[in-house]
Amino acid sequence: MQEKLLNLKDIALGEIQDASTIEELEGLRVKYSGKKGQLTAIMKEMGKLSAEERPVVGKVANIVREAIEGGINTKKEEIKAIEKEKQLASEVIDVTMPGKTFTVGKKHPISQIIDEVSEIFMGLGFSIAEGPEVETIENNFDALNAPKDHPSRDMSDTFYINSELLLRTQTSPVQVRTMKSQDLPIKVISPGRCFRFDSPDATHSPMFHQIEGLVVGKDVTMAQLKGTLDNFVKKLFGEETKTKFRPHNFPFTEPSAEVDVTCFKCGGEGCAMCKQEGWIEILGAGMVHPNVLRNCGIDPEVYSGFAFGMGVERIGMLKYEIDDIRLLFENDMRFLNQF
Repeated sequence: MQEKLLNLKDIALGEIQDASTIEELEGLRVKYSGKKGQLTAIMKEMGKLSAEERPVVGKVANIVREAIEGGINTKKEEIKAIEKEKQLASEVIDVTMPGKTFTVGKKHPISQIIDEVSEIFMGLGFSIAEGPEVETIENNFDALNAPKDHPSRDMSDTFYINSELLLRTQTSPVQVRTMKSQDLPIKVISPGRCFRFDSPDATHSPMFHQIEGLVVGKDVTMAQLKGTLDNFVKKLFGEETKTKFRPHNFPFTEPSAEVDVTCFKCGGEGCAMCKQEGWIEILGAGMVHPNVLRNCGIDPEVYSGFAFGMGVERIGMLKYEIDDIRLLFENDMRFLNQF
């Protein structure tokens, strides 16, 4: 048996030396040292030996096992070194070749408008307030003085989650939360996403963005509202831009107005963008309705306020002359790389 073990070692070491791949070495390991390998088969016959022979044969068997395993490990390192040399030789880097072009991302046009508008109002002393996109009906409608039969409450206009929750249709609930939680005076803007049950087309989207503003304090007047918005549009559209207030009706403001600006393309002379009118509607505004102040725990006999709101997509479409709102949400890099 000792002679058989020594012969096996010589044969195994010869085959190991002739191996040229890691896969071949693994096959030899299984062939000789595996559970069904030749060395294992010989050692299983040790039970037939006498008590005196077993230690001697066992010692030889261990020497043979160590020799085979050592030979495999040594050869494996040799093969790895050879393969590494081949890889290094085949992967020579030509430092004179031009490098790869790395493109740097940029802000989405919607984010650009939100940041630009926010920066203007922060320069006017406003802070930014945020709120959840899943809102209560109380904050989204009731506290804002919206009557029970208001069209915006219809299932066809609003995404309801249950009888008490909905996806906010405007960022006005942030104003409600702010008036209920912050000390007066208040001077905030609230940018964010809103949701309405609209079919997507060139001018409508079920998801859109708004920026609303709120000022509440003592002796807040309509004149201050007009001055604030005049200042805003000049910084956004240019110093020559003028504003025009048209009477309107909003349940949460009284008096209310739609705010137009002189067309920033034709300067008010009339063109295709402003439909030859010289003016473009950009936002709604007004004095905070006394009922809204009361609903938020503020005494309208002592305090007053103004509010305004604009659609971010509308501002962006006007400023960048985009004719289809869907382009802002399709993530076509050919379109987005223009901004």
